[in-house]
Amino acid sequence: MNWTMPAETAAQKRVWMAFPHGGYTLGDTEAEAHAARSTWASVAHAVAEFAPVSMVVDPEDTQVAAQYLDERIEIRTAELNDAWMRDIGPTFVTNDTGELAAVDWVFNGWGAQDWATWDKDALIGAAVAGWAGVPRIASALVNEGGAIHVDGEGTVLATESVQLDPGRNPGTTKEEVEAEFARTLGATKVHWLPRGLARDSQEFGTRGHVDIVATIPSPGTVLVHSQLNPEHPDHAISRELIDTFRGATDARGREFNVIEVPAPTVLRDAEGFVDYSYINHLVVNGGLVACTFDDPNDEAALAVLAAAYPGRKVVGVDARELYARGGGIHCITQQEPVAGVLRPA
Repeated sequence: MNWTMPAETAAQKRVWMAFPHGGYTLGDTEAEAHAARSTWASVAHAVAEFAPVSMVVDPEDTQVAAQYLDERIEIRTAELNDAWMRDIGPTFVTNDTGELAAVDWVFNGWGAQDWATWDKDALIGAAVAGWAGVPRIASALVNEGGAIHVDGEGTVLATESVQLDPGRNPGTTKEEVEAEFARTLGATKVHWLPRGLARDSQEFGTRGHVDIVATIPSPGTVLVHSQLNPEHPDHAISRELIDTFRGATDARGREFNVIEVPAPTVLRDAEGFVDYSYINHLVVNGGLVACTFDDPNDEAALAVLAAAYPGRKVVGVDARELYARGGGIHCITQQEPVAGVLRPA
């Protein structure tokens, strides 16, 4: 059976999230925990304007979650280690008849990072597939939803530092990854980026997720993170990544139309150079939920996104607390498409 991951612009039945439970995401103090829970809730409420939201909550947190989430948010309970649903949840795919299924990648804490635990999170992909009532497609590939972007027509964006990471898939070749992407996602062309952003490559990063640097708003077009300040290490990295798209083609043979999205003007936080990025947004029915940073570039960047996704209402959510924990809005959400004939929404 041929499976294809739909473009993120396809109509969505719901969006899946997970409520912060412990570890690095929740933090060490009650103030940090409140900041995390409040930000996850803000994203959930913004998404709920456009599509139903199902939030997976650890059984220990059901009472505290009720204090942060309004009645629009459906609660599902399962034990959790962390709260990055894009990575621990399944990737939904469809076949030629419109049947949905869920690809359940192997999750091992972003390459078996020594600070991560994942025994419970590794089971969430199968749990979500069951709740959604769709067949589960098991994959032996260690991969995360934030490590891929697709156009729904066979093009997949990926990074060498993730799928070929020895901590994830030791000894695996590009050809083997591409074959698995063909089987599970319907990939006919994988555009490989060499790496991700600088901070994402450090201790608490993913080692280079693509969803913070590039995405496909429509077939043939890519939005790419552009750090314009040469003082930031991502200045050189973003130029390298942008250059990979110049003259390159997608699965249908179209040369990429490259749209650069400027990074926020802030360069550092208390931990060092930030990886703040407007690329890490969620497309949802009739809308787009985007990261903002109380930054002078917020307005201009959201205007670029609005132009790239015409007809959608753009809603900004302050994502600084998310990025302080290692990701953005796309990282904590996972869309479930509507079954049947796929259409934009």
